[in-house]
Amino acid sequence: MHRTARRLIPILVISPIAAGGILLTAPTAQAARPVSPRPIVHDAADTKTEQGVVKRFWTPAKMEAAKPLDLVRSRAGRTTTAPGGGTAVAPGARSVKRADTPATPATPTPSPSAPASASASPSPSATPSTTPAAPAALSSRSSGAAWTAGGTVVKTEGRVFFTYQGRSASCSGTAVTSANKSVVITAGHCVKLGGAFHTNWVFVPGYDNGSRPYGTWIATNLLTTTQWNATEDMNYDMAAAVVAPLNGQLLTDVVGGQGVAFNQARGRQMYAFGYPAASPYNGSKLIYCAGRVFEDYLVSTDQGLSCDMTGGSSGGGWFQNFDQRTGAGTLNSVNSFKYNFAPYWMFGPYFGPEAQAVYTTAQTEDAT
Repeated sequence: MHRTARRLIPILVISPIAAGGILLTAPTAQAARPVSPRPIVHDAADTKTEQGVVKRFWTPAKMEAAKPLDLVRSRAGRTTTAPGGGTAVAPGARSVKRADTPATPATPTPSPSAPASASASPSPSATPSTTPAAPAALSSRSSGAAWTAGGTVVKTEGRVFFTYQGRSASCSGTAVTSANKSVVITAGHCVKLGGAFHTNWVFVPGYDNGSRPYGTWIATNLLTTTQWNATEDMNYDMAAAVVAPLNGQLLTDVVGGQGVAFNQARGRQMYAFGYPAASPYNGSKLIYCAGRVFEDYLVSTDQGLSCDMTGGSSGGGWFQNFDQRTGAGTLNSVNSFKYNFAPYWMFGPYFGPEAQAVYTTAQTEDAT
């Protein structure tokens, strides 16, 4: 397996339109911002032989035993542990922890710093897989409940499995519309952590209590922002995977894809999804949180959401303009981290030019 990331030359222009996908361009006020350098592209299982090895590796028992990553960050530095491990934090240190902290009774959420935007975004083309529940069945404010309304999201969201430091681990991800019909968006630490890219990386859309209704999709390439690749900067904790065809079909031809938007107004209503696998959850069901996001006023430029999801939910999609009736929305962030002292908040990175460059590059990669 090719384990060395290849650094590509900087791009001069980011295409404003993604063929076959939904890509919203930056507002005029953003036009003067410097163009983000081309993201890092890492070869994963990019040969048939390697894909066969990965396919045989992920038995049902290994998926069941996979543990969420346990990553603690402090202002003085970073400590990482193996999946499911414990980490001591120095007394008095203000730390942040990736989405792996057990649920805690909710506390009031800070008021959002910006009003919701009324702008509309295109709807993905995927067809709901089940009959949606009545709108009143689910709340537009949730801190971590099972998603029972069906729709597109139950096919496009899925669990991510990989090997990290020799251990089987899990995250979450989202199938999105793209030119190559093969792109999954997730968090940066769900593809690379501690200076090394993960191995045996697969996406299981619609995972349901051990069932893999739409198959196991093997990554041929893993991409992340230059900032995450260089220093694992939490402000750019975003990544993408390009997955190989399965049984002669491409990913979004099978499960559909959610739209993607970049450089959007902050402080909007969001729905967040994921497969939390740390207590009190067990990774068997799709969980959601919903509410108005707010600015992180502490150590990041991320946005926050009241959410009790735990480890394993990292990389799950945040959607604006989400329609409960269809289960479709526009991806605009992912579950990234929590503060140890505020486990009732989840934070996600702002999708700016850096995230846009990852998506733009991923959809041009050859999935075969």
